[in-house]
Amino acid sequence: MKISRRDFLKLSGYSMLGAALPRLSLLEDNAGVIQGRIVDSLIWSYQEPNRKSGRKKAYWRDLIVPITNTTVDDDESAYNRVWYQVENDGYVYSGSVQPVKTILNEPRAISLAGALGEVSVPFADAHLEADAASEVVYRLYYESTHWVTASAINPIDGQIWYALLDDKFNRQYYAPGKYIRLLSEGELAPLSSDVPNAEKLVKVNLNGQLMMAYERSRLVYATRVSTGGRLRSGTYTTPVGEYLTYHKRPTRHMAAGDLAASGFDLPGVPWVIYIKENGISFHGTYWHNDYGRPRSHGCINMTAQAAKWLYRWTIPTVSLEKELIYGRVGTRVEIEV
Repeated sequence: MKISRRDFLKLSGYSMLGAALPRLSLLEDNAGVIQGRIVDSLIWSYQEPNRKSGRKKAYWRDLIVPITNTTVDDDESAYNRVWYQVENDGYVYSGSVQPVKTILNEPRAISLAGALGEVSVPFADAHLEADAASEVVYRLYYESTHWVTASAINPIDGQIWYALLDDKFNRQYYAPGKYIRLLSEGELAPLSSDVPNAEKLVKVNLNGQLMMAYERSRLVYATRVSTGGRLRSGTYTTPVGEYLTYHKRPTRHMAAGDLAASGFDLPGVPWVIYIKENGISFHGTYWHNDYGRPRSHGCINMTAQAAKWLYRWTIPTVSLEKELIYGRVGTRVEIEV
């Protein structure tokens, strides 16, 4: 199945705007403030939504700023033209800002069965013990997912903390329960379960950096992605071919290489859908918002919302209590240039 040039251009234009604006509509916290977390080490705001205008203010990683408006720059050749106005002042490039919420939860005691949780604040520090004075092990980011294995009460202030499983190094660390939203079974209910799996198809267009989902040859979902790119440590490719979504996990700690040379150490990567034994997968991404440009180590980066949609739409189905599903069945995936 080939996509026409007309449809490709239409999808490209739609996803450029749609990737940002619908997400922003979901990001009002209780105070009505839309927030953004800076994901790069240093960025600048500009007087206008383009880098040719004058610089206004510097922002650095993990600063949280109010997003007061969105706009599109005049460069029609750009793969991502969306800019955010911050603090009712200058404009920052959207690819360097993760839209976030601040939602506090009512933590509860966790049963022996455990639970799947999602970080519901811009970031939360994970500690070695259920105590803010203990060593910080990781910083966990908005919409990352984690297995909650137990709950603990801090004896000083009586606050409930959650023990989170590090599924790569087989250890646990703790985060305040109020920062972790526990997911319900309904949130992982299969999508379009009435459509036979044989009539579902996932297509990835590498040139356009697009993921498209089809039911009976009808396009039902499309989103911008980021696939394998040229990094400081080398050039990485997303393989062309036909695959199956045979292995799925709701969360995975991904780590490899030297952090000083494009390596990565990423706990809680959400909604992972493997298509190759070497680890190539679709998954949610919290370390950038720069979709439409190749910049991964070979995986197919998506927003957490898009990855969750695909996770629910493809087979095999993963129930809430399952850490993973691995088998010989899956939804068909075609990756082409």
